[in-house]
Amino acid sequence: QVYLVERGGGLVQPGGSLRLSCATSGINFRIHPLDWYRQAPGEQRVLVARITMQGTADYADFVKGRFTISRDNARSTVYLQMNSLNAEDTAVYYCHVKRQGTDFWGQGTQVTVSS
Repeated sequence: QVYLVERGGGLVQPGGSLRLSCATSGINFRIHPLDWYRQAPGEQRVLVARITMQGTADYADFVKGRFTISRDNARSTVYLQMNSLNAEDTAVYYCHVKRQGTDFWGQGTQVTVSS
């Protein structure tokens, strides 16, 4: 069984920071790219960041310079450090991996940016 469990969401004021984590099981963590997506109410789920097995990171334009994705292979965990948060970052954030052609998603963690 593949399990992805996100943690770290919550309520934060504009300009604040949060760090999300995604603990994985049931995959060979080191050989798969890991992704963070987000979905706001009534909108499409969009890719936020991706980290490859080599550790190369790619980001959506709307988070470049503010978010950092990283992975800890020893803990099979991927992180998303989010700084300079604004209201448009409010969404449910999901961890994602594709294994043997199948997409797997975590349960999501809510991030709300509001004063």
